[in-house]
Amino acid sequence: MQLKKELLTQIQSIIASAKERAIRSVETERMLMYWQIGKVIFEEEQKGKDRADYGEYLIKSISNEFQPKLGTGFSIRQLERNRQFYRAFPIASALRTQFSWTHYKILMSIDNQDKKDFYIAETEKNNWSARQLERQVNSQLL
Repeated sequence: MQLKKELLTQIQSIIASAKERAIRSVETERMLMYWQIGKVIFEEEQKGKDRADYGEYLIKSISNEFQPKLGTGFSIRQLERNRQFYRAFPIASALRTQFSWTHYKILMSIDNQDKKDFYIAETEKNNWSARQLERQVNSQLL
């Protein structure tokens, strides 16, 4: 008995779709993790009397504790990005699940809020990949 080509194509499509949803789900959870870590760091810093010095110490201490066990996702630079992520996007429910962590890193590099809002809207409307967003930001579309 020979399998129909349409049947095989349909099953391949189901598999590809499931894989893509799984990858998106992992990416979304990773972004939420980064956001939550940034929130915890930021809130802890606000309790410190001398925020700048305390923040540097806090992030360095967290990195020293977790990086040997969990890897580069807990470098000082990454933890600073997590804090920046929370500060730039303080409402977790407003995070867009179609954006990757790379999208957000690019958006965080934009200082002007109006420009940032413009690129968020355009990325959403045009379904830009992170590479396309970066190209548009670098070409100064706005």
